[in-house]
Order: sequence, then structure tokens, then C-alpha cells
Amino acid sequence: MHIETVDPTTGQRLARYPHHDAEALDGILARGAAGAAAMRALSLTQRAALLEALARAIHGRVEPWAARMVAEVGKPIAQARGEARKCALVCEHYAATGGPHLAPIDVPVGDARARVVHEPLGVVLALMPWNYPMWQVLRFAAPALLAGNGFLLRHADGTTGCGEDLEALFRDAGFPDGVGLQIRTDHDTVAQLIGDARIAAVTLTGSTQAGRAVAAVAGRHLKPCVLELGGSDPFVVLGDADVATAAEVGAKARLQNNGQSCIAAKRFVVVKDQAEAFLAAFQGHLEGAVRGDPADEATTLGPMARADLRAELHRQVRASVAAGARCVLGGAVPAGPGFHYPATLLLDCGPGMPAWDEELFGPVAAVMVVDDDAAAMAAAVHPTYGLGASIWTDPSRAEELTPLVEAGAVFFNAMTASDPRVPFGGIRASGYGRELGVHGLHSFVNAKTVWVG
Repeated sequence: MHIETVDPTTGQRLARYPHHDAEALDGILARGAAGAAAMRALSLTQRAALLEALARAIHGRVEPWAARMVAEVGKPIAQARGEARKCALVCEHYAATGGPHLAPIDVPVGDARARVVHEPLGVVLALMPWNYPMWQVLRFAAPALLAGNGFLLRHADGTTGCGEDLEALFRDAGFPDGVGLQIRTDHDTVAQLIGDARIAAVTLTGSTQAGRAVAAVAGRHLKPCVLELGGSDPFVVLGDADVATAAEVGAKARLQNNGQSCIAAKRFVVVKDQAEAFLAAFQGHLEGAVRGDPADEATTLGPMARADLRAELHRQVRASVAAGARCVLGGAVPAGPGFHYPATLLLDCGPGMPAWDEELFGPVAAVMVVDDDAAAMAAAVHPTYGLGASIWTDPSRAEELTPLVEAGAVFFNAMTASDPRVPFGGIRASGYGRELGVHGLHSFVNAKTVWVG
């Protein structure tokens, strides 16, 4: 058995990687356990120094990492460089600020003494996706490592080369042997890995379907897990919005990473008084996307990552049009090699259409026009997902409107994004648990009470 990677720009095979057999997997698990024990034995100062070394190593790898992401994912080269640099940023952030949040906390309990200490759990199995193949790993790993854990990586098949680069990164940055090793195996073996006694916890970034499967296995074995899953994030333009800026940012938010991002703006809800101006500007920005070779500096919209992903997106577009949506831009599979799909704009969307009910994981924007602000806020709530939301209005209304947004994050007058300083995650079918911020730092620790009478 083997894993094959494919260049989405050409459709040609890049490389083949053999699966690890049972003996090799056992060896990786043993090394992973030893690596976690070594991390636990280090002081906070020593762990922070390792994160600083990791950041320096990443800065020296920006160009080869970007080239790898272009080749395996089709990510535009400028965005790939940005992803690499963001990986260094998260390491620098936790090295500089994370230590105090892991310090013991003294608790007044009368005549006795009590404190809470934060101890690592052990080896975290990281099941990571292809769309942000470096960032997704580092945003979990940086806080988990500072807390004293180790981890093993089961990367998406299509980004196995990125996984190899990450394994080399941790080795070259001086981490204990066994930290950051990549596991190459089939999906059925993942359940066995979760159940192995040497795995203490699991983190998954992926689809809702994958999250349900992993949660079920982790639950059977009573292993804690963090699930960052899909989303159908609303982008809401209210009656007092700055339409020109909203249209520009909305197009960027929809097309980032070739439209393949869990927190990309996907459902656009616009108050009718703003609709004409917003849609004209929005369509203009979508039309301005430069589709082509992601290695070209001028390209802003590269190919989708796989042929099956493009086929599913096109099915959703056609089914939505059949249900009454109007396609006014794009919507056709282009001729030629690779897995390209054009920037696409669907109007008159609503419940009952795949473009509204399902997650569109590609460069397709679905628009609904509503009567007023109250209707817009109601339409923004998705019955299934709850990852993020972007609301465009007078900033003084943020406190008033925040309770109406059922999601893990709400961004006013900005596109939804992940930032090392604040927690990231969703509710409902978008997952549970948090990455980043102080909450991400505590995701994989044992908050142990110590009581001395």
C-alpha cells in the first residue's frame, strides 16, 4: 500500500510514499511516547526556547515550503509564503507569552493550601487537513508543545510531502526524537491508533463527517479531543455598512486559498437597500481574480486541490441552479489540465439549495437579498454549522448584535480569520474545543488540583 500525491495544476503524479507497516507503526508510537516524556521533563523556559528555534527554522524555510504547498495544494505562491510566515508567528507568540498561563494557580481555601498545576497529557495524535498543510499543524502544535506534550502527525494523503517537511523541521530545530513524526497509513488504521494506550488525546481539523467518526472512536476509548470542522460562514451586509469596503473584503474572504477554507465567507446576506451597489462591486472584484498557475506571482486563484472536490463543487452549483439560483458569473468547468474552477457568483439563493444548506468548499459565493437588518441577522444563522461570521455595520452595534450570532467567532467589519492571540473553533457541526489563545494552550493539559491540609 502507498500514498500518492498529485499536482492539482497539471493533474500529474508528484510522488509515492509507502505506508508504514505494523512494525514501523509500533516503532513510531514508541518513539512518540519517549518524545512526549522528554518534553514533559523540560522546563517551561526550555520549551519556549525550542519554540523560538522552531520559528527561526521556519523563517529559513519559507521559499521551499511555499513551493511545496504550490505543488501539492495549488495554493497561490504569495498566500503560501504568508502561511509559512504565520507558522513562525504562532511559535514566537507562545514562546513569548504562553508561560504565565501555564504557571501554578494558588487558590484560597481557608486553613489548607490549594493550587492548580497544569500538566501535559502525553502524545497527541494530530489528524490534519490539506488546505493549510503547515499552518493547521503549527497552530495546534505550538501551544501543545509549550504545555509539555508530544505529538504524532497523520497528515492528509495529498500533503504527505508537507508532512515530511514538518518532520524534518522538528528534528532540525532540536526537539526530542519522536516529536512530530509523520505516520503514513490508511484511514482504517487511524481508529487503531486512537485506541493505542500510547496516544493520550486527539486533534482533528477536517470535515464534519470525519469529526463524527473520530469523536466516536475517541469516546469509546475516553480520549479527549479537539475537533475543528466545516463551516458555512455568513458574510452579512447591513443597512449602514460601508458597501465598497465590504465588497472588496468579501471577495477576498470568499476566494482565499482558492475558496477552500473552513472560515471562508460562503453565504452572503445583503439588505435590499444595499444590494445593487454591493453586488456590482462584489461581482467586479470576483471577476478581477487572476486564475492560473499558482507558481505565477500574478495568480490570485489557483486550482482546487483534487478532481473529486471540483466535481462535488460543480454538482452543488448545478443543483442550486436547478433549484432556482441564478448563476451570473462562472459556474462552468474550464477545459485544460488540472482542477481549476472559476470564481462563481450565485444569486437568489436560500434554504433548500446545496449552495445554502451545504458547505461550498471552493470559489463559489451564494447570495441572498433580504428586506432589513433583522431578516439579515436571522438568515445568517445556519441550522447546522457555527464556525465564524462576518458582520458589516456601524461598529457601535457590535455589542448589540453579538448575541444574535450563533458561532465560535464573530468579526465586525473584517473577514473571519484565525489569530494566535484569540481562541479559534466552532459550535454544533463545526466542532468543539478551541485552538489558539489561552484556551488553546489549555486544550491538552491536566488541570490538577493539589490540596495540602
